[in-house]
Amino acid sequence: MQNILVIGYNNRNIVCSARRAGYNVCSIDAFRYFDLQECAYASALLEHKAGPKLIELDVFKTKAQMVAFGLEFDAIVPGSGMEMFDYDCFSCNVLASSPDNRQKASNKKYLSKRLEALGIPHPKRYFPDEIDAIEYPVIVKPASSFGGFFSRIARNKQELLSIFENLCSLDNRELDLEFMEETVVIQDFLEGIPSSVSLLSTKKEALSVAVNEQLIGIPWLTRLPFAYCGNITPFRNEQAEEMEALAEELVLDFKLLGSNGVDFLVTETGPVVLEINARFQGSLDTVEKAMNINLFEAHVGCFKGEIPSKPKTDCFAARGIIYSDRELFIDRQVLEVILDEKGADIPTQGTSVEPDVALTSLFSCTSNREDAILSLEKRAKRINTFIQCKKDR
Repeated sequence: MQNILVIGYNNRNIVCSARRAGYNVCSIDAFRYFDLQECAYASALLEHKAGPKLIELDVFKTKAQMVAFGLEFDAIVPGSGMEMFDYDCFSCNVLASSPDNRQKASNKKYLSKRLEALGIPHPKRYFPDEIDAIEYPVIVKPASSFGGFFSRIARNKQELLSIFENLCSLDNRELDLEFMEETVVIQDFLEGIPSSVSLLSTKKEALSVAVNEQLIGIPWLTRLPFAYCGNITPFRNEQAEEMEALAEELVLDFKLLGSNGVDFLVTETGPVVLEINARFQGSLDTVEKAMNINLFEAHVGCFKGEIPSKPKTDCFAARGIIYSDRELFIDRQVLEVILDEKGADIPTQGTSVEPDVALTSLFSCTSNREDAILSLEKRAKRINTFIQCKKDR
């Protein structure tokens, strides 16, 4: 196997991992970052509509893009946003779990029911027709989505109805509780530390490669309260082993293959499962840096029934994703400031970044967590200060 096509919302980390593993990689994604284009054999733009739904692929256009690359692909790898990806439409192999298993794992309603059946701790769930029985605060999020962009907290009934109206407007609908029951999840809002477990799995076994601390809604990275802002790997916590065991149980129960992840909340009473990511995760960079492993190569091995030994930690690796707080044109000056920080997800000169969209990623790899965070914060401040000064001129 030599030629790989990656299709997803943001493919940079998958494409670069595959390139390091020695593959020819083409990409169809929504950003076509500068560093993705350097790693990829060729790339094309994934057209998508912003909203609280997973991306629905235009099969005919995708096939035309594949032909334009001029390669015979040995395999397709779906990335973020492709949980609804139906690979029956394509003739080449797809290195992913079955569409049915991926969709079940990604649907928060189905997951909640399955967690309840397995006796695994998870936030209490409510239905829209139970509004008068809800105990506030609750968090409201689309049943199928990614990144936390559309998650909102409701502290009373009025706020809950306002959130419903906002989500309906994104789908051009009037407020309809039956529609909301199918499209949103309402759960108890719990306090804790966001975290995740990155796993590799075959049909017979699962391996927890790393436990990661998640950076969610960090003020010096984003103004969105629930936006995913990166990771720190490893996450040293007394609940880590329990999270690993629960994550392994879940990926085997859902019959997931390859690289997958499970999100947790570390609470005072123990780990609580939040969701399953049936795909490569945003933590790929920090896991590879901290654990000295190539996750793409390990992912491919899983489909041959091979799983590696558990890797050892080399350092504390951190990734911080900076979101633009305004529409920002990427001129030469902005690009040079970003390049000076030696990060990833580098926007292309001459393009524009919309408000609340990821601008770039920063990395650090140190001997302790505190230095890793401090390094990210200093570098993010330099970029944000330059952008603010540019605006004020």
